[in-house]
Amino acid sequence: MLGIWAIVDRDLRKYFRSPALMTVSLFLPLLQLIIIGYAVGGKITEVPVALVDLDREAEAQDLREKFQAIEANARTFSVQLQAGVDQAVRAVRQGRVAAAIVIPENYTRRIRQGNRPELGLVLDNTDPFVVSALTQKMNELIDAINQPNVSPRHLQRVALQIVEIFPYVEYIKYLLPGAITLAIFVCTLIGGGLIYIDDKARGFYEGYLVTPVTRFELVSGMLLSGTVKAAFAGMVVTLVGCFLAGIGGNLRLDTLILLLGLNSLVAFSLISMICLLMVRVNDPVIPRATFGVLNTLLFFPSGAMYPIYSFPEWLQFIARIDPFTYAVHGFRSILLKNVGIEAIIGDLLFLGGFSLFCSLGVLILFPRRL
Repeated sequence: MLGIWAIVDRDLRKYFRSPALMTVSLFLPLLQLIIIGYAVGGKITEVPVALVDLDREAEAQDLREKFQAIEANARTFSVQLQAGVDQAVRAVRQGRVAAAIVIPENYTRRIRQGNRPELGLVLDNTDPFVVSALTQKMNELIDAINQPNVSPRHLQRVALQIVEIFPYVEYIKYLLPGAITLAIFVCTLIGGGLIYIDDKARGFYEGYLVTPVTRFELVSGMLLSGTVKAAFAGMVVTLVGCFLAGIGGNLRLDTLILLLGLNSLVAFSLISMICLLMVRVNDPVIPRATFGVLNTLLFFPSGAMYPIYSFPEWLQFIARIDPFTYAVHGFRSILLKNVGIEAIIGDLLFLGGFSLFCSLGVLILFPRRL
């Protein structure tokens, strides 16, 4: 019994003397409950929608007021007026809005003549959850127009014509961008954070510091090697995942070049973030304890599994500063929408700025001496 108690006593002392391990073991389940609970299955609100009014007469004005009422009360979407159909469709294709509603010409006259006018709904159908929410709300609006509480002077029979501008997106395709980003992240954790801590514990970096290799060269080499490993993992998952999801035909040469560039930038941003978090850490328990927290904080708020439009405001704030969000959006735009670099320029700018900030932080905080 003394031998058993000695082992128990040692392990308990080690556990209670590690604040990071204690905090994570107690805090992580609650963090996952909060993040996942609010990130999955919520009500979708404030989806940006373009509205094109080609009629501009009385019935169209009444319809615009109904859209404003939905925006103010149910808050399913937020309306952005657009001048023309081409401009609105371009905004949908590039991901600036989730849908475009078109009030056709002679809408008012056709209602008064009983000619059953059709409203157009052009959808970005790469997000099935947003498509479902918008379609349901538009059908409810059409039902309300066609069956008013007070009989109108003119019998209204309005139809809804839905146009999906991209091919049908199955859920496995929807999940693919998140899977690619997660593969890059896991590789940065294993090939960057853990190896960095282990090498530091074994004295490898002390050996580097007594050589003519400068601190800049050491940090640059560490980030570059981690970027190459993570980008390679991301490209492998991208190629295999595309064929598993049935979109291998989208992989043209220009698309592959764009994917390689995005994979490399995402890998560089994540490896620089991990190195910044671990640059002053010496305890090998801390990175292993915090990786679960990082995974929860980065992956689930990114919109990889469910639209960001359903998040509460505090979780949307996390999504706005989460590099996963921009990686997922970039991969989704390239793979599912087959658009060019202009549609992901915002993602590239954020990831580039984030990478620069983190890499400069690593360079400043990296130990100057043994």
